[in-house]
Amino acid sequence: MITGFSFDPRFLDHDTGPGHPESPQRLLAVMHHLGRQAWYPQLAAVAARAADLEQIERIHKREYVERARATCAAGAPMLDSMDVSVSRETFDVALLAAGTPLALADEIVAGKLNNGFALLRPPGHHAESDMALGFCLFNNVAVLTRHLQDRHSVEKILILDWDVHHGNGTQHTFEADPSVLYISTHQYPFYPGTGAWYEDGIGRGKGATLNCPMPAGSGNHDYEQAFIEKILPKIGAFRPEFVILSAGFDAHRDDPLAQIELSTAFYGWMTDRVLEMADTHAHGRIVSVLEGGYNLQRLPECVALHIRGLGGLGGASA
Repeated sequence: MITGFSFDPRFLDHDTGPGHPESPQRLLAVMHHLGRQAWYPQLAAVAARAADLEQIERIHKREYVERARATCAAGAPMLDSMDVSVSRETFDVALLAAGTPLALADEIVAGKLNNGFALLRPPGHHAESDMALGFCLFNNVAVLTRHLQDRHSVEKILILDWDVHHGNGTQHTFEADPSVLYISTHQYPFYPGTGAWYEDGIGRGKGATLNCPMPAGSGNHDYEQAFIEKILPKIGAFRPEFVILSAGFDAHRDDPLAQIELSTAFYGWMTDRVLEMADTHAHGRIVSVLEGGYNLQRLPECVALHIRGLGGLGGASA
């Protein structure tokens, strides 16, 4: 099992300002923790790369992309909404965040890697085609999905989103597309207000969206039940050829931005279930992309456990 890993110090250049939860410290904490793991050198380093504008515009309207570029270049403090803090460097960093999962996917499709994890920021799953939202500028997993379909002719793709917030942008991008199965577990009702159980796709995509809304206070047992009764059967019926994870770790019981009660160990359980489904249907091909996670102790622990599971790497995390 060869697991790729992508990180670039340029991801730290996206300056969200003092006190913002989506800070460069998130990635610094993860990298510090990973560097202490005996298995870390076994990961295959994959260089980050920027997406080009053509790839971005498969998902986002050109007018929005140009507005994002101009807003950052002008040194404005925010883009579109109060929760999307930006700096002069943010546009270029967002292009890097959108392109890096593509680099991992290319190596996986070429047979050089089994799977991979992209440690990046800004996150992406809230970004709509024409609007920045929820710390997100470009929808990284959506850009990856179209890249896999257009460049590599992958026909059926699963996007599993276990961030504590619903990925409104990802759902809206693919809700009419039967070739993409979008599944989300998330606290509900909660930001951004989407993701009710009855949102299951539209038109030809009816049935290709599965939302598993969780009330505040839900924990390991509730998520396990959702996986066994809803998520795993849905994936089995769809039979994806490639798996993409919107891997947020903010459903942890210690995360400051939500009220879901998952343990650190449960992220290992979910990782194992995804690996089993990917091995069965998708030749083990997974790209996992960081979304949320804001506790600077628990985020590194969860990411390490997740990567260790992806790579089948022995030994406990330090």
